[in-house]
Amino acid sequence: MVPRMSPPVRLAALSAHVTQLLACRACPKMIGPVVSGRPVLSPVMLIGQAPGAHEGPAGKPFAWTAGKTMFRWFGELGVDEAAFRERVYMAAVCRCFPGKGDKGGDRVPAPDEIARCGAHLAAEVRLVEPRLVIPVGKLAIAQVLPDAAQLVDVVGRVTRARFHGRDLDVAPLPHPSGASTWHRTEPGKTLLAAALAAIGAHPAWAAVRDRV
Repeated sequence: MVPRMSPPVRLAALSAHVTQLLACRACPKMIGPVVSGRPVLSPVMLIGQAPGAHEGPAGKPFAWTAGKTMFRWFGELGVDEAAFRERVYMAAVCRCFPGKGDKGGDRVPAPDEIARCGAHLAAEVRLVEPRLVIPVGKLAIAQVLPDAAQLVDVVGRVTRARFHGRDLDVAPLPHPSGASTWHRTEPGKTLLAAALAAIGAHPAWAAVRDRV
């Protein structure tokens, strides 16, 4: 059995991981810079899909309009954007902007790009040891709950899952993009409310919300 690392050792290892991650240039079709959240040990991990064109220059995930919507959701649960960034580890399926696709939207990352970034995500799950994972958007949800066919099957509830060797709770959210109407029309609107209520009631979220 591998000895469990103490929090200070895990935090130092996570900080080193993020530094190494920011220097990654493994995917030639991805557009840098690498975008990462702060190296923070947290009972909650958020997993986004991939940064957009604005996140790289801003140097942080969810830095544009979708982020404003998402942080408004979390603000309703007692954690504003500044506190969230300080208290929750923010990961993603891919960490660089994929560029634009043929139809004008952001390109969906290729399987090999997802796999390469997946190694970073696996290391983060091991180091952060989250109790609650919040995957945002279909691509992120598919990594944690690969059997989920549609958003309506998983949004609005907490699912127990094994992810990169760790048993944890998963509370999926729809992507907060303004281009999507899913979270603003039924049944998405009601399921989003249920999902946020489930997150707000989770002990891991309470630990984040009430941290002094």
